[in-house]
Amino acid sequence: MPTGLIVKALSGYYYVLPDGGDSGEPVQCRARGVFKKRGVSPLVGDRVSFELTENGEGTVTEIRPRSSELIRPPVANVDLVVLVFAVAEPALNLQLLDKFLVHAESAGLGAVICLTKSDLASAAGALEAEDSAAPEAVRRLYESIGYPVIETSSRLGTGLGELLERLKGRIGVFAGQSGVGKSSLLNALIPGLRLETNEISMKLGRGKHTTRHVELVRLPGGGLVADTPGFSQLDFLHVEADGLSACFREFAPYAEECRFRGCLHRHEPGCRVMAAKEEGLIAASRYNHYVQFLEEMKEKKRRY
Repeated sequence: MPTGLIVKALSGYYYVLPDGGDSGEPVQCRARGVFKKRGVSPLVGDRVSFELTENGEGTVTEIRPRSSELIRPPVANVDLVVLVFAVAEPALNLQLLDKFLVHAESAGLGAVICLTKSDLASAAGALEAEDSAAPEAVRRLYESIGYPVIETSSRLGTGLGELLERLKGRIGVFAGQSGVGKSSLLNALIPGLRLETNEISMKLGRGKHTTRHVELVRLPGGGLVADTPGFSQLDFLHVEADGLSACFREFAPYAEECRFRGCLHRHEPGCRVMAAKEEGLIAASRYNHYVQFLEEMKEKKRRY
């Protein structure tokens, strides 16, 4: 029985790229009814077995075990999340970036920060939006924490080779705020792709969503990447309050020295994380976002 990878899901059909068919076309498949009875749905990124039917289509018969599973966007077996944020237009929002990083950490995924529109960096110093920062300061902060930062320009072609090298041989997903240039970046990475793009609404300061379904596209030199609908907000449905600090990786060495086990790093005496923030060992912006996210999670819990 042939095996392959689901590279697109649309209107009840699953498009499976057969193993060994990297240069061929995906097979349009339906899923067996047994999956629905089990409450399981095939996802883009799933490794599957399928049967060919007489009309040249196929039926997905088995879903192989997943190494990871994202709920939003619905993608399986992702190795790497590329968090795409623009240096300007829209303004660089560190709170939203940290929220994406929390989701990546909670899912156990590696993350690369990609700063697009680097050709607009000269204007970034004049940003008026709250919680924005110059690209070089962002690079220093997040690289010190352990996240790779790549500055790219789809217009000038800079940084594309470095990003392709990071994605080589992996399944990656692009995620980020609307209007930051995810589709433009993929168009630059993959000649001939021609994903739809839209200009930023200067009145609203954000872009229109141009990606309406999840699809894995093949990268030059190997690897697959998913373009995903832009998000302006995320929630914390799958992150628990007592596990939030573990999603801030720079907290770890200090959290071990806190006086109380289960310390939430808010008001507890002997909290080494709060002390590290006061000593400048933890960035104030990161700690402040941690506190904001913790309050957001507590408020959500009160509502439910």
